[in-house]
Amino acid sequence: MATTIQQIDAWRAAHSEHQRLEFKEAKTQFDNRKLYKYCVALANEGGGYLLLGIEDQPPRRVVGTAAFKDPVEMVSKMFQALGFRVEIEEVQHPDGRVLVFHIPGRPRGTVYDFEGAYLMRAGEELVPMSEDRLRSIFAEGQPDWFSQAALTGCEDDKVVQLLDTQSYFDMRHLPYPVNRAGVLERFDSEKLIQRQDGGWMITNLGAILFAKKLEQFDLLARKAPRVIVYEGNNKLKTKLDKPGMKGYAVGYQGLVEFIYGLVPSNEVIEQALRREVKMFPEIAVRELVANALIHQDFTQTGASVMIEIYADRMEISNPGKPFISPDRFIDEYQSRNERLADLMRRLGICEEKGSGVDKVVQAAEVFQLPAPDFRVGEKRTSAILFSHKAFEDMDRNDRIRATYQHCCLRYVMNEKMTNQSLRERFNLPEKKSEAVSRAIRDSVEAGKIKLADPEQASLRYRSYIPFWA
Repeated sequence: MATTIQQIDAWRAAHSEHQRLEFKEAKTQFDNRKLYKYCVALANEGGGYLLLGIEDQPPRRVVGTAAFKDPVEMVSKMFQALGFRVEIEEVQHPDGRVLVFHIPGRPRGTVYDFEGAYLMRAGEELVPMSEDRLRSIFAEGQPDWFSQAALTGCEDDKVVQLLDTQSYFDMRHLPYPVNRAGVLERFDSEKLIQRQDGGWMITNLGAILFAKKLEQFDLLARKAPRVIVYEGNNKLKTKLDKPGMKGYAVGYQGLVEFIYGLVPSNEVIEQALRREVKMFPEIAVRELVANALIHQDFTQTGASVMIEIYADRMEISNPGKPFISPDRFIDEYQSRNERLADLMRRLGICEEKGSGVDKVVQAAEVFQLPAPDFRVGEKRTSAILFSHKAFEDMDRNDRIRATYQHCCLRYVMNEKMTNQSLRERFNLPEKKSEAVSRAIRDSVEAGKIKLADPEQASLRYRSYIPFWA
């Protein structure tokens, strides 16, 4: 165990607190119940470290702690309260005493609770685990959804008849095998099919990605993405309602092209020439559709990815709640379906590095659109793209959302937001500096951003970072 001073300083220099690292100042004391809750949340996220005696905001100065003067006694108390052992280590840092709590990860398929609450971290908060997150943990150790059978008892010919094997090799830039045995061997190695009772079982993973027609798999037909176009800004009148037909991998490009063909266009005049410009950038549509397909909760029945197009916006939603707070979509990444994400990355559909939302936000800025909105409902997660709206027509929430996302985008690019950078984001002249300053003040008051240097007195040279930085 033996945590060194160098290790503590390395943790202090981390980009931000994450799921396995937490700092608390606790100069004189720390509440026992709060400690227990943090230990449960960190254990549920796979284990980690809680450090007392260090400020939780950069530059994270070591201030020293007088809490828990008898660590051995506290270890015993924690075991009685939590039911699992947390080791406590005292480290005499040059700037003060630091306590390092070594928190083990939960056993596979098990969730820890404190006073009946299954806790996890969401940004700076401790929150109850969502229903789908609990369900996925309790299912650990069992065959996951992707390994389950979509269809059994298939002969060699039927596998090739039902699955688009050619597209797999094209997307992987591999030569098509000279015989069917080579095709089946490759699909077996990817766990898209499995040998069973002299025939083949097509797994859910194989069918959901490569089905020529999803309707040929009874349990997967409702997993097809659904595209709906409404007349006007509400759901009262539907112009089109069309479900997808193919598996996600083989149908993705066609799905994006179909959706983008339905996006309304605006006519603009440049150098006396008229041309049509789509309401939303294609990269934003492409990334959000891929995210919705990959991050959905496949265990939810009777629900699918939906792309709903209105006169003034597009809403792309998927079943399930995210594992991380929407406020952290730009800088954090946690895949719900790692096997699906890995294969779709290798097929060239996604990057699996958490940059999708960055691209969406950046595209919205380039196209001078309102900031996209990410919403979490009871059963679904939605991403909303809005049509163009002038700065003067944006309400307070629109401006705060845009300011926060711009600040996050600058931060992950190792830059800081300023009044000038935000004016450029809104495409406003210098004379509008006060309006932009008002948006910044509103965002600070809302707790979304903060001064990068609280001691900077000059308004002219102030810069800002996200609240979590």
